[in-house]
Amino acid sequence: MATEIKFEIVKAIGVLSESAKGWKKEINLVKWNDRDPKYDIRDWSPEHDKMGKGVTLTEEEAKKLKELL
Repeated sequence: MATEIKFEIVKAIGVLSESAKGWKKEINLVKWNDRDPKYDIRDWSPEHDKMGKGVTLTEEEAKKLKELL
């Protein structure tokens, strides 16, 4: 049995790309399972009810990524 994942998009930051099927690769600030919000990059369905695999970053990791880019 799959465990339900709770999430709340605290702040929508932006869309990086969109697929032909309407899924969008987004960067958002997301609370996962009632934990502190993290920066999150992943694909989302148009209704935000389904998601693809992604990566979460702490604020420090996001700053480091910005420096590296």
